[in-house]
Amino acid sequence: MDATGATSAERPERRIKSFVKRGGRMGTGQIRALQELAPRYVLPYRADAVPSWSAVFGREAPRVLEIGFGMGDATAKIAAALPHIDFIGCEVHEAGVGALLQRIDEAQLTNLRIVQHDAVEVLAHMIPKASLHGVHLFFPDPWHKKRHHKRRLVQGPFIADLVQYLAPGGYFHAATDWEPYAQQMLEVLSAEPLLENTAEGFAEKPAYRPLTKFEARGLRLGHGVWDLVFRRRA
Repeated sequence: MDATGATSAERPERRIKSFVKRGGRMGTGQIRALQELAPRYVLPYRADAVPSWSAVFGREAPRVLEIGFGMGDATAKIAAALPHIDFIGCEVHEAGVGALLQRIDEAQLTNLRIVQHDAVEVLAHMIPKASLHGVHLFFPDPWHKKRHHKRRLVQGPFIADLVQYLAPGGYFHAATDWEPYAQQMLEVLSAEPLLENTAEGFAEKPAYRPLTKFEARGLRLGHGVWDLVFRRRA
């Protein structure tokens, strides 16, 4: 029984989320992008139907899902650098969605779509199993305090579920600037029997992942960044 008088059986199970709600101001450009570009590039979340992603993009190509793209700078650069791959970006915050829409418009990207919803639920309801070429998770909330570690996204049950959506040979690429979380990620991913590490421990930063301004500043100050690239066994 907890402080509210509810027993463990009565308390709802904590659901894994890929985000934490935060406030933020919207710029006029972001507001305009949401109004004018969202109908073309933002897909509504649906729990009752799996989209035909080939129809959405107008072609059949490898697909990569990004969990929480923030303001979308790296997402847009990766999509521009890899035009043969289609990208699905999941983000709950409107400011980030608006910012990425601006970047899509500026770069005239045709291989990037957005779902403004929790990526955990997008995976469960909108992505066919064994269909993804890759999944990106860059700089997720590390939940620094020990009592909050249970809120970290990369944990055994989530990874066991996520790997079901990777095609054989598909990859999961995570990056973090918080070493304790990097070590936890390495342990969790190494323990998943359907995944194999592409490196001995942490990976070199793949060429397609650009440095963020925050990351570049941290590296100048001597802070570390850890990349992990695991592949689903064939």
